[in-house]
Amino acid sequence: MRLVLSELARRLLDSNTHFVLSTISSRGVPQSTVVWAMRDGDEIVFSTIRGRRKTMNMERDPRVSLCGYDPAQPRNYIQVQGTVTLTEEGGKDLINELYLRYDGRSFEDPDPAVVRLVCRLIPTLLVTRAYPEEPQTRRPT
Repeated sequence: MRLVLSELARRLLDSNTHFVLSTISSRGVPQSTVVWAMRDGDEIVFSTIRGRRKTMNMERDPRVSLCGYDPAQPRNYIQVQGTVTLTEEGGKDLINELYLRYDGRSFEDPDPAVVRLVCRLIPTLLVTRAYPEEPQTRRPT
């Protein structure tokens, strides 16, 4: 069963919204980082580098939360919870696509030895607030 993203979630993920990714540290507390993200159907993809704190956290515990708000209407937001998978395949392509979208230029890696990863978030919970409507929660159907 898959969770279907809401219209607000799709709109924010299809634009240049910055998101806060929260992972679980080795001490069991949240660790948060700003990331660029985009949609692949009803899944969410973002990039990271092998060896970063958030990467090590996701390798140990794949449960994450992603939160973003609408810059045009800051009271409108989404929060997505789920599990993430990590793969090297397509890592350099994804960071380039995100750079083009968010920054308007191609990505030039200063260190070609860096291992880029694709992080694929499979949503299990979606909370949205599209003001003035009440918040809504979705789970997989």
